[in-house]
Amino acid sequence: MRKLIMWNLLTLDGFFEGVKSWALDWHQYVWGDELERLSVEQLRTADMLLFGRITYAGMAAYWQSAQGEVATFMNSLPKVVFSRTLDRADWNNTKLVKGDVASEVRELKRQGEGNIFVFGSAGLSTTLMEQGLFDEYRLGLVPVVLGSGKPLFGGNLSRLRLKLLEARPLSSGCVILRYVPRPEQ
Repeated sequence: MRKLIMWNLLTLDGFFEGVKSWALDWHQYVWGDELERLSVEQLRTADMLLFGRITYAGMAAYWQSAQGEVATFMNSLPKVVFSRTLDRADWNNTKLVKGDVASEVRELKRQGEGNIFVFGSAGLSTTLMEQGLFDEYRLGLVPVVLGSGKPLFGGNLSRLRLKLLEARPLSSGCVILRYVPRPEQ
C-alpha cells in the first residue's frame, strides 16, 4: 500500500504561507542545494501528487514553465486535484476529482507502490488529517517568524500525537522533521 506523506515548509510560528495566498518569499531563506537534493530524493520515491484547488493553481502556473530536475518530476508525475469548483485540470498528467476526498484517497493508497505526496493544500490536508489518512508528516521548519499568515494546522482538528522519526538540520538553518502518527493509549 502506498504511503500518504505531507511535505511542507513551515515557519517557527506555524504558517505555511503569508497573509496573502502564495506569499512564500521566506522560502528563499532556506532554498539551496541541500533542500533541492532533498526535494529530488522525495520526488524519486513518489508516484503521485495530491493538491487542493488553490495549491494546484499556483503549482501548475509555476512548474509548467520551470526548468530543472525538480520541474521534470513535478510535470511528469501523475497528479490529482480535489475541487468542487474547477471545470478542468490542464497541467500534464492531472486528474480532477470533485467527489468524496477520503474515499478517493483511500482507493489511491491501495493502488501503486510509490509514495503519494501532498504539498501545501492546507484545506485538503485538514480533511486528510481528520480522516487519519496521512502516514507521515515531513516538515521543513524555517527559522523565521512571520507574525501572521495562513496556519498549516488550523481549523478544528482533533489532537494527534506524533512520533519523531528524524530531525535533520540543514546548513541554511532549516530543520527537516519527519513524524508518523502515534496511536493514543
